[in-house]
Amino acid sequence: MKLLSAKEFLSVFLLLMLLYPCCHSLYNTITISHPMKDGDVLVSDGLGNFALGFFSPRNSTSRYVGIWYNKISEQSVVWVANRDTPLSDTSGVLSINNHGNLVLHDNNTRNLDPVWSSKASMTSTNVSAKLLDTGNLVLIQTDKNVVRWQSFDYPSNTMLSFMKLGLDRKSGLNRFLTSWKSETDPGTGNLTYKIDPTGFPQLFLYKGDAPLWRVGSWTGQRWSGVPEMTPNFIFNVSYVNDENEVSIMYGVKDPTVFSRMVLEESGHMTRSTWQDHERRWFQIWDAPKEECDNFRRCGSNTNCDPYQADKFECECLPGFEPRSEREWFLRDGSGGCTRKKNVSTCGSGEGFVEVARVKVPDTSKARVVAMIGMRECRDRCLKDCTCAAYTSANVSLESGCVTWHGDMEDTRTYTQAGQSLFVRVDALELAKYAKHPYGSLGKKGMVAILTVAIFILLFLAVTFVYWFVKARKQGIRRDRKHSFRLKLEDSTHLQEFDTTKNSDLPFFDLSSIAAATDNFSDSNKLGQGGFGSVYKGLLSNGMEIAVKRLSKYSGQGIEEFKNEVVLISKLQHRNLVRILGCCVQGDEKMLIYEYLPNKSLDSLIFDESKRSQLDWKKRFDIVCGIARGVLYLHQDSRLRIIHRDLKASNVLLDSALNPKIADFGMARIFGGDQIEANTNRVVGTYGYMSPEYAMEGQFSIKSDVYSFGVLLLEIITGRKNSGQHEDITATNLVGHIWDLWREGKTMEIVDQSLGESRCDLEVQRCIQIGLLCVQDYAADRPSMSAVVFMLGNDSTLPAPKQPAFIFKKTNYESSNPSTSEGIYSVNDASITMIEAR
Repeated sequence: MKLLSAKEFLSVFLLLMLLYPCCHSLYNTITISHPMKDGDVLVSDGLGNFALGFFSPRNSTSRYVGIWYNKISEQSVVWVANRDTPLSDTSGVLSINNHGNLVLHDNNTRNLDPVWSSKASMTSTNVSAKLLDTGNLVLIQTDKNVVRWQSFDYPSNTMLSFMKLGLDRKSGLNRFLTSWKSETDPGTGNLTYKIDPTGFPQLFLYKGDAPLWRVGSWTGQRWSGVPEMTPNFIFNVSYVNDENEVSIMYGVKDPTVFSRMVLEESGHMTRSTWQDHERRWFQIWDAPKEECDNFRRCGSNTNCDPYQADKFECECLPGFEPRSEREWFLRDGSGGCTRKKNVSTCGSGEGFVEVARVKVPDTSKARVVAMIGMRECRDRCLKDCTCAAYTSANVSLESGCVTWHGDMEDTRTYTQAGQSLFVRVDALELAKYAKHPYGSLGKKGMVAILTVAIFILLFLAVTFVYWFVKARKQGIRRDRKHSFRLKLEDSTHLQEFDTTKNSDLPFFDLSSIAAATDNFSDSNKLGQGGFGSVYKGLLSNGMEIAVKRLSKYSGQGIEEFKNEVVLISKLQHRNLVRILGCCVQGDEKMLIYEYLPNKSLDSLIFDESKRSQLDWKKRFDIVCGIARGVLYLHQDSRLRIIHRDLKASNVLLDSALNPKIADFGMARIFGGDQIEANTNRVVGTYGYMSPEYAMEGQFSIKSDVYSFGVLLLEIITGRKNSGQHEDITATNLVGHIWDLWREGKTMEIVDQSLGESRCDLEVQRCIQIGLLCVQDYAADRPSMSAVVFMLGNDSTLPAPKQPAFIFKKTNYESSNPSTSEGIYSVNDASITMIEAR
């Protein structure tokens, strides 16, 4: 290869310089006489952390003027001047015009209006533009050394250290972030991140004008909706809220640390720092990230708790109840909650319950009183009957008072961080909570109450000892306070049942129950079953009750009675019947329940003259209520309960026709991880028992699912599964429905009294759910949680497999009147044992 001479080399070098001029000229200032062209780069003074110049986003040819990190290899643009007016080529020039403003021109149209301008109010042309080491581009009037304009006042999608976010109340300047349109288009997107100064100021993320995420109010340490934003060694945080401005600013303690907060096009806010040794941005936090972060996820007066496994995340605040139980059951919390009915929270012993570790409600309409302590804040709220809740305005200083006087919106729970919200409740609600900030009495009042309580306990203890000694002297063993003895069937053996361990129920005198039921008169008799009779009663205080009187000849004996006392006293659910107490005296054993005026479901659904009262909507509500009650027994109660006798006569209806499951005499308790068990004593009712239980004595939660499926199909058709029907050729209703399902004719069996109220698609779906529940093999049946989900959603359902017990009638069966059953509960008696003949 021939080597070039020095003269030839110099000629080639000069030629290359002419053909390929240097693409970057470095500046530190823009003046009237020294503009910046596309290809020039202005580097910040000091450490040179930032650069200003022309750039094109990835996969784009449009040209923009922007600021980026100068020492980071990955393109990280933090500010864009002409974000909505890009240049189409590289002819752009950024200069200072004769009015002293920064302007961007296309070099071909210098005499026309600029593509972009700083639009500052200038009184001098003696100005220059300089990029500071904070990333702030400033326009300085050099003769007075005054900043006339700065890029920090007009952020793009990135908040840098020492940049203010917020409102200047005097000038009206509002600094907020707006997202890019896309990764390749820095144009103004539809997401904004800004402070709302109304009420007690808060930070919001908006999509258009609609709030997506309420970042919350300032707690003195952080925004209430960002638990990750705790004091650390990286930042110095400055929050100002006075008559001049409301703003937030983050300053880094180490100028070599690069940290930024970016409003992503996806609708997320991210805080990240640059890890130089890994050559990447390390994310510190990202929000919103959970369902409960969505603004008003659960409606008014609620708390959203995303940490409740397998439970609905929406819950009412103390003293409130769902506005719509149906929507709540379907896991739709948008309707929110309302104050419980028939309670007083004004001058009636009310107080406050602490809801800990929450993002406090929307403070845009809250009232704020500065420089007072929490005790004075509580006292102010307590004296104002319109005050619904209060909290501290500054957690770190425990000062300032924020109060709410209407509906409370957008509250959510955190695992560790968060504030304490003190919610006003009535006296009865207050008594349910073991922990609260001294109620309405204050700390001294609580000490007084505790002192009185101790004296009362001592008095009761002395009284009890005196009573017990006296009873022993008289040879009387009374069991109404602490224990009672139950007489077994052979009348020769007594078995003690200790209520201190098994039941919290009050005890009633036989005389008071007899008086309430008019000595168990037939006119007060509500019904009869395998256990005995049920009577309506009226106590001396005016309360209506239902008395379940166990017959001495009943197959349901002592064990069933004890079982029901133990179980139902520990279960609390709106779809379970509420027990008020029991009575045991001599041979008499009785349970006292709340009175439900509409009796049992079978008295309506199987009576042709009455079932027209139940339109499709009401029947569907009843189905959902029963499903919700069984799900509670299986999954959500403190005990896992298998009912084992779920049927229409064991579902009672209150005045609003809301269902309540009753009769727990046959129920069994399972361990937390137990799923099935065997028994030598088969209990239940023919027509509702699953095949594996009836034939093999094996029961599980799927046994109740089978019973629920039968009950669901009965509610839809208005017919008993085990009854005799002239138009049915199968041995039972389930078999007939299965035949119709395979032929695509299931709507033929639907109760005709539904008329136009029925929704055919919803009815068809419920029939399919019922058939899924009565499948022959337990493993094929869905769980109750799956049933509840299927009832509340429009998801695709699997095809059911063949049900159990489906045979064709023989001539003997159809002609034998002894096999026929009536439509009343007395013929639907529970069996308690199947024995070989």
